[in-house]
Amino acid sequence: MDLLIVYLTVFVLAIFVGFEIITKIPPTLHTPLMSGSNAISGITLVGAVLSAGQQHDTLATIFGVTAVAMATINVVGGFLVTHRMLGMFRKK
Repeated sequence: MDLLIVYLTVFVLAIFVGFEIITKIPPTLHTPLMSGSNAISGITLVGAVLSAGQQHDTLATIFGVTAVAMATINVVGGFLVTHRMLGMFRKK
C-alpha cells in the first residue's frame, strides 16, 4: 500500500511538472520539446516491454501492453511531426 502511494505521488508530480512546462514555454519551442520527449518515450517503451514480458500477473501484463501501445503511438507520432518540421527547413 505504501508503494502505491509513492507511485501515485510521483505520477501526480509528473503531471504537475509537465503541465507547468507546457504552459510556461513559448509555442515555438513545443516541437523541439516534443522531439526530446520522443527520446524519453523510447525509454518508456523499453520499460513497458520489460514489464509486459515478465508475466508477474495479468494486471501487470495488461498495463505493460497498454504502455507499449501508448509509447509506440507517441514515438511514431513524434517522429512524423519532427520529420515534417525538418522538411519545412529544406530548400526546394
